[in-house]
Amino acid sequence: MNNEQQLRSLEDVEKSMQHFIDERFLGQPFFKTLLKGEWTASMLHYFAWQYAHYSANFPRVLGAAISAMAPLDDWWIPLADNLWDEAGRGIPGHSHAVLYRTFLESLDPSAHIVYEDRQKWPAIGYSVAQAVKSFIDFFYNASPLEAMAAVGLGSEFFADQIMGTIGQGLRHPYYQAKSPVNTTFWDVHARHDEPRHYALCRAVLLEHTPPESYQHILEIGQYIAGSEAAMYDGIYQEALSLGV
Repeated sequence: MNNEQQLRSLEDVEKSMQHFIDERFLGQPFFKTLLKGEWTASMLHYFAWQYAHYSANFPRVLGAAISAMAPLDDWWIPLADNLWDEAGRGIPGHSHAVLYRTFLESLDPSAHIVYEDRQKWPAIGYSVAQAVKSFIDFFYNASPLEAMAAVGLGSEFFADQIMGTIGQGLRHPYYQAKSPVNTTFWDVHARHDEPRHYALCRAVLLEHTPPESYQHILEIGQYIAGSEAAMYDGIYQEALSLGV
């Protein structure tokens, strides 16, 4: 029996996505070595700044996704809600950029001085730049259903798992020994934000995905998730190649 025959529901799609996530994310060296406490201080520093670039660009990715949505409230509001979260829901000092800064400064105190001036940030690496470009380019030609599958299955479905795993890894005693690493950014996303974001996307996918499209939305979810997995692996490989 092939995959198309097996995918009889959105739950079947989610099971296939979970298997993909377990294999492509949690099985790669980035996560395994982080969890074991094997990263050097320089590797943590490199990752923190590269993810700063990714986090800073994520609102652009959501904006591109919103542009692909149908002009109906049910379609664009779930993504706008996600974007509003990025902005701290309008509360000064609560944006995700401010929250991420608490993590970054715990690893690199100089970020306190340079964070507001992007020209002084360490350069964005190839892996993050390519991931952001791939995501935004995808939405230019995506249908509303494809865009929702990309954000929902390709990102929010597993974001709580990935961010929770990173937070868990960062709490390893080896990393915490010299100076405490602030993991609030990762913990908040894993426990609160990402599950709600996926629930909003899932409701749309559940209502608007015809059975004959289950295979298609799975392939889109895997494509987008695969690009993100490649980003994490790329950051890890870049850190090693730079000797950091």
